[in-house]
Amino acid sequence: MKGRINQLESFGTVDGPGIRFVVFFQGCPLRCQFCHNPDTWEPTLDGFDNKGKGAGEFTPEQLMAEVLQYKNYIRTGGVTASGGEPLMQPEFLRAFFKLCKEEGIHTCLDTSGAIYNQKALDVLEFTDLVMLDIKTLDDTLHESYTGATRKNNHQWMEHLQEIKKPTWIRHVVVPTITDREERLLAIADYIARYSCVERLELLGYHIMGKAKYRKMGIPYPLEGIPPLSPEKLNEIREFFRKRLKIKVM
Repeated sequence: MKGRINQLESFGTVDGPGIRFVVFFQGCPLRCQFCHNPDTWEPTLDGFDNKGKGAGEFTPEQLMAEVLQYKNYIRTGGVTASGGEPLMQPEFLRAFFKLCKEEGIHTCLDTSGAIYNQKALDVLEFTDLVMLDIKTLDDTLHESYTGATRKNNHQWMEHLQEIKKPTWIRHVVVPTITDREERLLAIADYIARYSCVERLELLGYHIMGKAKYRKMGIPYPLEGIPPLSPEKLNEIREFFRKRLKIKVM
């Protein structure tokens, strides 16, 4: 069994608690308009030549060997599987996370929740924390905005609540699209229903991925929409802090 990895980051500080070894998996079923990593979309590593540091195919044991080189550095954190969408390779991910747990390393799954099946759910046996992306709660927007309906994402939220799995919610705020008050309020009301949610992380839309789209010959979906300003992002964080009892970052 081998996993296809787009990039390895040995000193991650924004992908879960503490200092983390972050594994960016290749392949994603979504086509989010705000995506800044279109090079992770295709399931193979062929073609586009901007693969990151450490890209390649690994067995779970080979990937674990990479992690163990940094075990002393990630003692305060652990390992995060990101992407792409790591649940496109669920059997490999489960085997890798099992090795992490055998080494006493904290595991975090960063997922869009776009894939909901038994193999994906089996990964949770060796997962300490789930970071679940919520793109939008507006069902009239979700499919055109991401390439899929919201059904699987909601099923993930319900399942995480049922099994009481510690969960952080991530949400990208895009000017003129998801920064509308009614859409932000819908997210606040939705999150408040789930006691498994420990934190909300709000991410401001940026355009740092535009160069990748040009290099790949793909039209940029949000051409003309400006990045979210730090001031506006702080305002939105305060909006959520007034409505939620959890930590808002």
